[in-house]
Amino acid sequence: MLHSVINPLNEAQMTSSAHTFAFLHPPFLNSRRSSLSFPIPNPRPPTRLQIRTPIRAQASLPDLGIVNRAILFVRTSPPTWQSAVASNAIIFALGSPLLVSGLSLSGAASSFLLGTLTWRAFGPSGFLLAAAYFILGTAATKVKIAEKEAQGIAEKRKGRRGPGSVIGSSAAACVCALLSINGVAGAAFSRLWELGFVACFCTKLSDTVSSEIGKAFGKTTYLVTTLKTVPRGTEGAVSVEGTFAGLIASILLASIACITGQINRPEVAICVLASQIANFGESLIGAAFQGKEGFGWLNNDAVNVINISMGSILAIVMRLSLNSTPGLLNSLG
Repeated sequence: MLHSVINPLNEAQMTSSAHTFAFLHPPFLNSRRSSLSFPIPNPRPPTRLQIRTPIRAQASLPDLGIVNRAILFVRTSPPTWQSAVASNAIIFALGSPLLVSGLSLSGAASSFLLGTLTWRAFGPSGFLLAAAYFILGTAATKVKIAEKEAQGIAEKRKGRRGPGSVIGSSAAACVCALLSINGVAGAAFSRLWELGFVACFCTKLSDTVSSEIGKAFGKTTYLVTTLKTVPRGTEGAVSVEGTFAGLIASILLASIACITGQINRPEVAICVLASQIANFGESLIGAAFQGKEGFGWLNNDAVNVINISMGSILAIVMRLSLNSTPGLLNSLG
């Protein structure tokens, strides 16, 4: 009887203990033994380790849109005064070391005006021709310049040209450019004005190279009016070495103009022939009048203007003559 009484009590205590143990046991460790559950917050996703490096100051990249617009502006066709000025400003800034070696400050300013006018009239090809003339002429002037200075026959300022030389070298070209810009005589003459432009620089380059190479390498120098031997550097004097070098220079510059489309092959021959005739005429003027009494105004710059004007006019006249004889023109072409 007592055993029967104790047993139910023990069973009740065991049952109570079992329920208590089940309550204390974490349900998430053994979900089968307990129906109790506790809310578990959503775990945070694992965070990746991020290493931040200090941001260094970077040079700002050029705006390609501005660069492209500048290129399109420079390449405006037909050229405008604005594009001509902008193009010259860029080229002069990039080529300033070369310009300083061949031009004085005032000479560079004059060359800027010439370059602007050239670009406006004949575009990049015309500017390239003028630039080629400047580079080749400057190179010839620098040949043996120390020896020339010692003999007193070198150009002033170590060969750096001033505004007078720039004008004397390009006056006829400027006239042709203005005639082209203003459409004088119509479209039929536009090619003639460009031909005169090319002939002007061919004539002046031939004159410069023949003079400078003759002073540097000429073995015997002759006065063109009497063929008497005279010292190198004498006005109106010529030498075989200088004359040959001047001819090659004229052919080279005319060929550049032909490659860039300014003139055709028959016109190359016209420019070369006109340049040689004009240079011979310039030598005659120098020998007969320059430095003589009553011709004090006839300095080197004035003679240069006469020289290049003859070259341009002769080239235009020759071209007109060929136009009147198409059979001869076809044979040359």
